[in-house]
Amino acid sequence: MASHFSWLWSLRERKCLSLLQLKTHCRATLLPIHAFMLRNALETNLNLVTQLIATLPSAGPRGIRHARQLFDQMPQKSDPFLCNTMMKYHLSFRQFSEAISLYACLRRKEGFVPDNYTFSTLTKCCGLKSSMWEGMKLHAHVVRYGFTSNLYVATALVDMYGKLGKMGFARKAFDEMTERSSVSWTALMNGYIRAGDMDIAKKVFDVIPDNEKDTATFNVMIDGYVKLGEMRLARMFFDAAPEKNAVSWTTMIGGYCSNGEVHCARWFFDVMPARNLYSWNAMIGGYCHNKRSREALVLFQQLLACKVFEPDDVTVVSVLPAISDMGALDLGNWVYNYVKRRKLDRSSNVSTALVDMYAKCGEIKKARTVFDDVEAKSTSTWNALINGLALNGCAEEALEVFMEMKRKGYNPNEVTMLGVLSACNHGGLVEEGKIWFSKMVEFGVSPEITHYGCLVDLLCRAGRLEEAERLIESMPYEANGIILSSLLFGYGNAKEVGRAEKVVKKVINMEPENDGNYIMLRNLYAGERRWRDVEEIKRLMVSKGAKKEAGFSAIEINNQVFEFISGSKKHPRLEVIHLMLNHLQMHIKIDGVNCKGYIM
Repeated sequence: MASHFSWLWSLRERKCLSLLQLKTHCRATLLPIHAFMLRNALETNLNLVTQLIATLPSAGPRGIRHARQLFDQMPQKSDPFLCNTMMKYHLSFRQFSEAISLYACLRRKEGFVPDNYTFSTLTKCCGLKSSMWEGMKLHAHVVRYGFTSNLYVATALVDMYGKLGKMGFARKAFDEMTERSSVSWTALMNGYIRAGDMDIAKKVFDVIPDNEKDTATFNVMIDGYVKLGEMRLARMFFDAAPEKNAVSWTTMIGGYCSNGEVHCARWFFDVMPARNLYSWNAMIGGYCHNKRSREALVLFQQLLACKVFEPDDVTVVSVLPAISDMGALDLGNWVYNYVKRRKLDRSSNVSTALVDMYAKCGEIKKARTVFDDVEAKSTSTWNALINGLALNGCAEEALEVFMEMKRKGYNPNEVTMLGVLSACNHGGLVEEGKIWFSKMVEFGVSPEITHYGCLVDLLCRAGRLEEAERLIESMPYEANGIILSSLLFGYGNAKEVGRAEKVVKKVINMEPENDGNYIMLRNLYAGERRWRDVEEIKRLMVSKGAKKEAGFSAIEINNQVFEFISGSKKHPRLEVIHLMLNHLQMHIKIDGVNCKGYIM
């Protein structure tokens, strides 16, 4: 590229080029190189400037802005390689509109003539931007400049129309191709799968020549069936694939996890011949998705121990929910320090997950510190803090953060308002909860059943049962088990046995295994000495399969989480624990304290 005539360059130019070609760069190293070029009047070397523009985006969003400023200042901007490089980096940073508008500006002002690389880049922008009108104009330019017979451009058009959901146009572009590759067939199948037409995708697959059916072709079909939850058919294509790569195995792992078949996913993970980081992320995320937090942490620690792959932002976001669920704060702190060291906190998803993790571990001050350090906050980041404050009983502070969020121009969404109502619920702020609920429509948020449920619970906890009943009657939704349970508990707290009896049958039919509903009514009967009814409730619990959830606790020692479950005798060091408890009990008795025993 830039070294085309480097033998004619000066020593300074060659030195500058060698620095730009280094693999590891950040903004701090690139700015001095740019300054060196300006100081030595090297900015007239088009190839050198092109190399600098190509390297700057490696420094992140600020790098791409710097690259664009440098590009705009260049006197001559018609060089195809230079222009294509700038558009390609806009695409890689998902700046689709900037790439398309740059192309239009270059044609209008610089007389820029596009080539096949230009169209391949811009069709991707139109497809990902869902811009039908601009895509069709681009197609017209492809015809005008004579690239309709170019294999790569024609395939890019098929892919673009597939992403836009215009399968009629995609099929027409495909049928007009003078030559096709496996990528062309895959693009057409992908379009039909995105449109939800798996049957036609299967018919396309069946007519593909055998020599064109490669691993990617099979992977598209596997992914299509996985997204439909059709794991039997996905497995059929997986088994039929002549060659399988990491994508094939990882797609199956993700599919089984989404279907709740974690044991099948783990089998695939264990037997796959070569894992990559995506495979580890899929399995760790699958454990979290299926509430198997302990297994997720064990697998994460195995990933760290193998030292083959370094966790990325996806790994961090996948494992943090498991850390908060298990209360593994030491491991959470390690992840936080790792994120800071690797600068992964630039990702909004990672920062939001860290705020959420610290809040759920009870470290609300640390959650606030992480939040304050986030430079580019998103609505999700604000939501994490508001929900975290609500969860930790800081209702008024949560509402203050919500007001700050609105002042700074962030638009609240459904999750935001659920956090606000939860804060009011935790703080017993009935009037504030009613006010914010009534203002949801002003914010462009339609109240969902979860928002109604939160307000019903708030009213019931405050003893305002008539208001709760009226709210339930006015809902555009059928009351679910959660809402009726809140009402039942409200009746229980008010000792309203008759009203509780009217609701309980409906609640039990909706949630037959929810032990809390039975226990609430049983306690009401016991309070009135209705022992026959108490026994009847006990029998009903047995017949419906409702069991009181066992008590559970966990403790983290040396980055290892130990679980304790009431009544369980499966702990590996059970004898040692009992021996220590017996010693403690003996010491308590010697000190003259009456100890009534313990339950393990």
